Amino acid sequence: MRLDRYLSQVTTLSRSQARNIIRAGRVRVDGHPVKQPANQVDLQVEVVLDERTLAPPQSCYYMLNKPLGVVCATQDPSQRTVMDLLDIPRLDRLHIVGRLDIDASGLLLLTDDGQWSHRITAPVTHCTKTYWVTLAEPLTEYDAGQLHRGIHLKNESKPTRPAEIEIVSDCKLYVTITEGKYHQVKRMFAALGNRVESLHRESIGRLKLDEALGAGDYRPLSPEEVALF
Repeated sequence: MRLDRYLSQVTTLSRSQARNIIRAGRVRVDGHPVKQPANQVDLQVEVVLDERTLAPPQSCYYMLNKPLGVVCATQDPSQRTVMDLLDIPRLDRLHIVGRLDIDASGLLLLTDDGQWSHRITAPVTHCTKTYWVTLAEPLTEYDAGQLHRGIHLKNESKPTRPAEIEIVSDCKLYVTITEGKYHQVKRMFAALGNRVESLHRESIGRLKLDEALGAGDYRPLSPEEVALF
């Protein structure tokens, strides 16, 4: 982590203020003065500002029940974003772990821990995502089999990985996928001549959306939940 970012996370300083303070020689790392804001530090070093030892930054992890009509972006000039729903300090350090479309809802994760989010989103991990789906037309057994075998999507060189399907009623089902292709669930059903009318993410890996969270509500993850990934 850059030293200026480290300072901005463990104090009330902005990144620009932190850079000025570092260049002024007011910061020591493991007993040595450091004047380069881009100097890389890890959480094991001792960072001292004006003779005060700073506690290392603690990563934060949040679960949000994303409502419909909200954009998965850190900022947008014309539309409300998921960040607008959060009232927490140092919001600028968070990033979104896997996005949902504006017309989709459900479980969304946010963190400042890049390694943790990479373990969830990296294609090689095949982390599962389960969605509650409502279709325009009933799903046939043949189409369910197609989804399990893999669907060839437009502009994709390989078929999708096998999807797990749990049919609840003719047009309502749970779909579990292990990829994160662009608009993947909608495109899979469109390839079968069907249409997704509603899409709600229920879980990511073994982490399920807290039923106590209403649309737009959020809470920190417990240490046990963080350790699931």
